[in-house]
Amino acid sequence: MSEDEVGLLSGMICNRILSSDYYKKATDICLYMPIQNEVDVTLLFPYVLMEKRIWLPRVKDKDMDFYLYKDEDSLVVGRYGIKEPSSNVKLEADNNTLIVMPGSVFSRNNKRIGYGGGYYDRYLEEHKGVMTIAAAYDFQVLEDIPTEEFDKRPDIIITETEEYHHVK
Repeated sequence: MSEDEVGLLSGMICNRILSSDYYKKATDICLYMPIQNEVDVTLLFPYVLMEKRIWLPRVKDKDMDFYLYKDEDSLVVGRYGIKEPSSNVKLEADNNTLIVMPGSVFSRNNKRIGYGGGYYDRYLEEHKGVMTIAAAYDFQVLEDIPTEEFDKRPDIIITETEEYHHVK
């Protein structure tokens, strides 16, 4: 995808996230720093910062936690070369927390395959009350995909044209 395509489609997806009931209900929004043409959720930063708190993931060994994002200057390069917050304020996730997550491929029944690290799966196993949205492009959503029992399904997958809701 070209940079222009990523920007255009990401903007459409971000607008749909901002309009979602999950976003409206949440007080804490967990986002990510996009890599490899992932949906650019950094477009959400100025909007979210006006009314809510942003948290970004920080990876240590096999674990991932979310830390408070203040501004671009407070980011440092972390594991895998991805920017992470330098803040020591760690999120205490609850049912007012929304996690917007990336992934490599999804299914119409909300299965998700990430990048093989299992960070989001382990985090969501420990924090069952949070709300989850996967940000994806239409072409990333297939009819069905093979997943493992431990793979966590997002509550909603939001693309530039569709929403797929997971019935628990």
